[in-house]
Amino acid sequence: MPDQVENGIFVGGGGRDYGEAQVLRPDYANRHGLIAGATGTGKTVTLQILAESFSALGVPVVLSDVKGDLSGLAQSGSPDFKLHQPFMDRAATINFTDYAYRAFPVTFWDLFGEQGHPVRTTVAEMGPLLLSRLLELSEAQEGVMNIAFRVADEEGMALLDLKDLQALLVWVGQNRKTLSLRYGNVSTASIGAIQRRLLVLEGQGATQFFGEPALELDDLFLKDESGAGRINIIAADKLMQSPRLYATFLLWLLSELFETLPEVGDPDKPKLVFFFDEAHLLFEDAPKALVDKVEQVARLIRSKGVGVYFITQNPADVPEDILGQLGNRVQHALRAFTAKDRRALKQAAENYRENPDLDIEDAIREVGVGEAVTSLLERKGIPGIAQRTLIRPPSSQLGPIEPATRAALMGASPVAGKYDTLQDRESAFEILQKRAAEAAKEAEQAEEAEEKAEAAEREYRAGRRYSGGGVSRSSSRPVRQRRSSSRSDSIGTTFAKSFARQLGTRTGRAVVRGVLGGLFRGR
Repeated sequence: MPDQVENGIFVGGGGRDYGEAQVLRPDYANRHGLIAGATGTGKTVTLQILAESFSALGVPVVLSDVKGDLSGLAQSGSPDFKLHQPFMDRAATINFTDYAYRAFPVTFWDLFGEQGHPVRTTVAEMGPLLLSRLLELSEAQEGVMNIAFRVADEEGMALLDLKDLQALLVWVGQNRKTLSLRYGNVSTASIGAIQRRLLVLEGQGATQFFGEPALELDDLFLKDESGAGRINIIAADKLMQSPRLYATFLLWLLSELFETLPEVGDPDKPKLVFFFDEAHLLFEDAPKALVDKVEQVARLIRSKGVGVYFITQNPADVPEDILGQLGNRVQHALRAFTAKDRRALKQAAENYRENPDLDIEDAIREVGVGEAVTSLLERKGIPGIAQRTLIRPPSSQLGPIEPATRAALMGASPVAGKYDTLQDRESAFEILQKRAAEAAKEAEQAEEAEEKAEAAEREYRAGRRYSGGGVSRSSSRPVRQRRSSSRSDSIGTTFAKSFARQLGTRTGRAVVRGVLGGLFRGR
């Protein structure tokens, strides 16, 4: 058996025709990992038993529940379960003497606030890079997004939710000529494209994701009274219908952890373990700049004490530079029905340390449900020899819990009530709306003054006509000068100038009312 079996995470073991017990060392668990295999081969159960084991070691876990069945981690397994006897037989076969049913502390989260506590972040925290990735913006459009964020920083306008960003983009479009001189070209076409993408994103539910109170990362590191790490389950069954939002959210969470956590070197066990299910969604059609960002996070976040485990159908779904960072591997069956499948199978087999007693390619093709070819890091970080392994059975319930049970657990959660109420403090939208109202008032006053000046001029001319005199240039000039002066005096701050120019007429005021009213009426 590998060293540190007693203190390690027992993944699975042997039996007849199988290798020795496979144990994941906690001190190498932050070297990241991969769980791969075709649909229905047991990836979810492997994720479940790893989450259980980390929790039992006092390590908090973050995972996404794509199919809605990982909520069973919160409830103990039962002898009444139909697979009870097979589980017991498997435990006996692999000499898993400590096997017992138990529940684990769970915190439920949900971007939509339906199956868990709401998860929010602000537009500013998401940043222009991830937002551009989420919206699939072109290079020119991404440039405009960066300009908008820069202007918001310089003008002290907080970007908290979508309406803040939408309002800021309206203002950027109105002031594009001035901004282009300083930051580069700002086209109305790019702004319009971004606004359309934001409307689509809003329709996918992102309105609920952006806002306050924003998620505090410390709430992901909680433990229960016994010292077990809490398992943070993010409901992703509905979120999967918006794969861009799903991938960007998880990448944002990784980036926040990377930027926030201090360096810890090589700890005895991770501070947090992060499971990224359906990992291929992160890399499909992703620009190189974003893939490089993921690689950077995967490479460096290890020293922050965070382990990242990618779950996907095929190792080929993960870029090679990132795949090379994944030291602990559990490969469930891959099916080779086509030439492309056979090439992928061969490539997967080549990524393992050779075992003279095992044909790795055949083993990956032949392992059944609940079996895998494993390679876990050993002493000094050396990859373990590939072994055909029977994965141990879970201790918690296999399958989802009842909605009433979920609701009760949410009510007893340590973060219950903390994120439930959406807050809407003054930010870019309110600031720009206030400035627009002030500019509109000044423009209206300017127009009234102009109308009074014109009326006075008409009255003066009429009086001159009745008296038989004419209107000289010198006599009419002061009126025009006063009218010109009233226009210039009505323009206040830099922001007000922009709005006032467009609000100088009744038509202009109607247009801006449409922008600031109709565009955000739903808010």
